[in-house]
Amino acid sequence: MIRTLIAVALTAAIALPAAAQQTRAVPQSREAVRFSYAPIVQRVAPAVVNVYSRRVITQQPPLLEDPFFRRFFGEGGVPFGMSRERVLNSLGSGVIVDPKGLIVTNGHVINQAQEIHVVLTDRREFEAKVVLLDEHADLAVLSIDAHGEKLPSLELGDSDALEVGDIVLAIGNPFGVGQTVTTGIVSALARSIGANDFRSFIQTDAAINPGNSGGALVDLDGKLVGINTAIFSRSGGSMGLGFAIPSSMVRVELDAAHNGGKVTRPWLGVSGQEVTPEIASALKLERPAGVVVKEVTPQSPAASGGIAIGDVILTVNGHEVDDPQSLKFRIATIPPNTPAKLDYWRNGATRSATVTLTALPEDPPRSLKELTGPSPLAGATVGNLNPAFDDDLGIDTTLRGVVVQSLDQGSAAQRLGLEPGDILVSLNHQQIDTVASLEDTLAMATAPWTIAVRRKGQILTVTVR
Repeated sequence: MIRTLIAVALTAAIALPAAAQQTRAVPQSREAVRFSYAPIVQRVAPAVVNVYSRRVITQQPPLLEDPFFRRFFGEGGVPFGMSRERVLNSLGSGVIVDPKGLIVTNGHVINQAQEIHVVLTDRREFEAKVVLLDEHADLAVLSIDAHGEKLPSLELGDSDALEVGDIVLAIGNPFGVGQTVTTGIVSALARSIGANDFRSFIQTDAAINPGNSGGALVDLDGKLVGINTAIFSRSGGSMGLGFAIPSSMVRVELDAAHNGGKVTRPWLGVSGQEVTPEIASALKLERPAGVVVKEVTPQSPAASGGIAIGDVILTVNGHEVDDPQSLKFRIATIPPNTPAKLDYWRNGATRSATVTLTALPEDPPRSLKELTGPSPLAGATVGNLNPAFDDDLGIDTTLRGVVVQSLDQGSAAQRLGLEPGDILVSLNHQQIDTVASLEDTLAMATAPWTIAVRRKGQILTVTVR
């Protein structure tokens, strides 16, 4: 009886007007602490599904990884009967976000899958098709044919309205044991993992384990505020450090799915660094905040809006940015050809600028070329960097020059030690700016060859005699 009254009370609380729902308060009584989340779970759980993917790979025996045996058998392939086919199965979760059968999950759950199946909570199974796969955002949108049936779905919430300490629920299929609900709080916001990663994660201590990937993180209004995507763990299990992709990024992917299935990334045209206490003192900022601009690409939206080197970008559309990753995230959530308001610090005062973001340009053209001939670079496929190519490679979108995109197995370039992502700086002390200039230099160069490349911010030089 008490539990029934509590559940009714909680249901009534959920039905309150939006203004009343947003009032946050610490429970004031034992009865309040004993509230049940069951009404929320009953409403949202049917929209969380299991995602199973399958692909077949051909596996070579470890013997052929040895260079000696590869030379013995030749680079042409594997002796008859030594290769084996292996089936790789992947298990994850997903969230129905459209009653017509549109599902959001993590990109790594279905990447390279040859078969994808979705199982609903009522144990019905559907074959799924990939509508969109964004590897950089680690998000995918799937569709299933429910034959006109209106499926249970979740409404997207506002992840920007979350605050540290808010209660959230994580729903998924950990370890394949079946749908499981865990609860916790928002531990932190705007967490970044990679140096060039534009994603900004919600950190939660709600237990997330393998198989939860792609599942739902919901608030107490039952709205989807994140897609559970990763954990930090030394044992493989939950250690109270779970990460979810905010719904503001999920919204971008869904818009792209409804408009042809291709994500068009917006472009601002700046690179910057975090403001340190020393930089803040030199620029007369009250505290370390924002991103100090190190480079502005000519004719970019930032340049057209008056942003200059040395400015400190403080907010994007009213949202604070404290490091380059958070700036990239805020820009990534704004559709191209849309105005964005930037507040920035210059000469001891705060100023504002409105810039219209554009799609990442392909200027100059990539001009991909596989290098051949008698040189240490033979077997390398190179291209001209541009903002769109930079984004595909996951590097700073202001970088220019000639980049190594791929290497042929056993080629001279691979034996030299080149790696995909290396930027060719000079050849025999001649600066390399474009693929065309590289080809011209190669045509005239002779041994010894002195090659300089930029790798992870360092210049490496090698001489081949």
